Amino acid sequence: MSVPSWVQDSVFYQIFPDRFSNGHPANDPKSVVPWDSKPTNKSFHGGDIKGIIDRMYYLLDLGVNAIYLNPIFLSPSNHRYNAVDYFQIDPKLGTKVEFLTFLDIAHRNEMKVILDGVFNHCGRGFFAFNDILENQDESPYVDWFHITKFPVDAYSPGDSTTYEAWWRYKSLPKFNTSNPDVQKYILKVARYWIENGIDGWRLDVPNEIDDDDFWLRFRNDVKSANPNAYLVGEIWDGDPRWVGEEHFDGLMNYPLRTMIINLLSGKSSVQKFIKDYQKWQNTYPEENLFAMYNLLGSHDTERFLTMLDGNQTKAKLGYLIQFTVCGSPAIYYGDEIGFLGEGDPDCRHAFEWDETKWNTLLRDWIKKLVRLRKEKACLSRGKLTLIENKLQPDLLAYFRESDYEGAIVAINLSDAEISVDFDLEKTQLQNSTRLRNLMAAEKFDVNDHRVSVKLAANTGMLLYPEWNV
Repeated sequence: MSVPSWVQDSVFYQIFPDRFSNGHPANDPKSVVPWDSKPTNKSFHGGDIKGIIDRMYYLLDLGVNAIYLNPIFLSPSNHRYNAVDYFQIDPKLGTKVEFLTFLDIAHRNEMKVILDGVFNHCGRGFFAFNDILENQDESPYVDWFHITKFPVDAYSPGDSTTYEAWWRYKSLPKFNTSNPDVQKYILKVARYWIENGIDGWRLDVPNEIDDDDFWLRFRNDVKSANPNAYLVGEIWDGDPRWVGEEHFDGLMNYPLRTMIINLLSGKSSVQKFIKDYQKWQNTYPEENLFAMYNLLGSHDTERFLTMLDGNQTKAKLGYLIQFTVCGSPAIYYGDEIGFLGEGDPDCRHAFEWDETKWNTLLRDWIKKLVRLRKEKACLSRGKLTLIENKLQPDLLAYFRESDYEGAIVAINLSDAEISVDFDLEKTQLQNSTRLRNLMAAEKFDVNDHRVSVKLAANTGMLLYPEWNV
């Protein structure tokens, strides 16, 4: 298996660095806004690496054991998807020493760290593009980009017309990744940070570098530096082309997110969810299936709770599904305390550190799921078998089974109580005498390899043998 074994046992936490915690006000830009200000596309709130170090106790208490950081390299923007220097930590976030200290603290606490690799485009201040602006068609770096017209105009209002840019934003010139010198530069960056201790890369819009040979070289370079490095691609449609020995270990699982939101919001039925999930599950090799980055929210989407119109009951069921299906669950910072927010930039509010303003019931629910995910191997490494139940069209249920243990996830999505009978024969639960709902206190006796349970309206259970709790 080429996929790192640690990935399927991980619970990720995504941090947008400028918005998590301000640990070192001295490195704030002069334009910094008050921490709780409404975020804009240009506002800096002062979050930094020292802030993450200072709040490591919070992450350890939550139980997560992997961190995905949005871009941290030198850049003029708060999102840093327009890097100026890929070898330098942005001073507004801290120093390389602080970053390496953060890595060391994370690793000492058995926590992995992956960085955002933005290699499709850079910023206008990137040395090669800057040289073009100075020297125009006489620049030795003209072939590093897709220049369509001279003189190159990068700073006037409007879309980019003299060079190719991501979504035509002038601030995001696209690399010419077919140029061997550009490839060499990107591979050097990728290997440099792996050798400095990061545990993998989240690759930004990698499908826009439509070059299988390049990604194979990228994978080989990274894996030669660290065979246990995790590569996850931002492929919104879940195209299986991008997983495997020539590309990435897993993908950001936006298709699963859509399935869960549609199910909880009533846009699709349980039967459609089952059909779609089975199709998705059968799309990938098993090792890649278990290495998917399963998210319900990100810096590019509306907040999960907002998508559900603030319905906490539905949100809890969504997290129950997220933490018990195949793949590694990922929490977008603030979702666990009930953050609301529309699309970018509203989904990028600064973290609320006043605990009196937290949704503690939601956080406790997620915290329990994190703990159970890490304790019960069947939830991270077990085979998933969906249970068809035509008599209960609003029941979503499935087994998770590893070699030595099993569990049942049962979710009632109707507005009325339902009763359901599960056949445990030929499962890892067949010798159980009593099952316990790990999300509450109910216990259910097993008789003749069968168990009957009652599920209240819009509730979910995680059933597990009592003797093994």
